[in-house]
Amino acid sequence: MEHTILVVEDEQGIREAIGIYMKNQGYNVILAANGKEGLEKIETNDIHLAIVDIMMPVMDGISMVMEARKQHDFPILFLSAKSEDIDKITGLNIGADDYITKPFQSMELVARVRSHLRRYEQILNLKNETKNEDEYVIGDLTLNNTTKRVTLNSKDIKLTPKEFDILKLLAENPGKIYSREQLLTIIWGTKY
Repeated sequence: MEHTILVVEDEQGIREAIGIYMKNQGYNVILAANGKEGLEKIETNDIHLAIVDIMMPVMDGISMVMEARKQHDFPILFLSAKSEDIDKITGLNIGADDYITKPFQSMELVARVRSHLRRYEQILNLKNETKNEDEYVIGDLTLNNTTKRVTLNSKDIKLTPKEFDILKLLAENPGKIYSREQLLTIIWGTKY
């Protein structure tokens, strides 16, 4: 999986340096100069992790994270020149997953990013495995057996009851090949 990292930092040199570190590790990088820009980038991109400075003009990192947490649960790492425990505790309490004090070592930042992405991916995989047993998700296709609803890219697909049954059979048995006769027997029954 290719990850996209959002870097929100008002100091251009630091912002660009972090971007270079992350690109060198194979990540896609999106840069923003303040919290307002950061929120705009979150709404228009699929973000997997954000590195956010706390003290910025226009909108600070605390306000940005509080707003982002209303709808998003990807990992967020705070960067700050403040090293007081109360600042770290505040940052973690409002929704950050980690707190790195400036100046920081580039390899430590990279290691923390990797660690958080690994855990985030494990959580996403666990969520997908424990989803409703009556729901099948195959790429962008979702099939709900309880409601008999099928969506593709979040748009409803209208199917007849028999079409739904065929799709459900195929979703339950990925990779299995059925002959016409087998489908007729399974879906329509022996009387067909």
